[in-house]
Amino acid sequence: MNVTAFRSPVFIKQGSYLVQEIVDLAGAIDFLEEWPEARRSLIHETALRACYQAHDGRKPMSVARDAFVGFAKRAGILEDPEAAMPWIAGSTGGGQVQV
Repeated sequence: MNVTAFRSPVFIKQGSYLVQEIVDLAGAIDFLEEWPEARRSLIHETALRACYQAHDGRKPMSVARDAFVGFAKRAGILEDPEAAMPWIAGSTGGGQVQV
């Protein structure tokens, strides 16, 4: 079991058509580290700090995930999981995906 995995993935919008799935602490840290410096804020700094503290065992994983979700909401890049994966959320076609 991956102890750094989030309880559920976080979906992040990357432009108009791309959605990135963040499933664990390493992915969240990488995403936050790659965030453009010109767009960083106190919320970004807080989320990154929470992720590093969870990595070091000083905060629970849930705190890091919640901080990352808060950052994504504030940045306007959080995607609804059902919108990101409609073939999973509303599948009735016996596992087949229609494109």
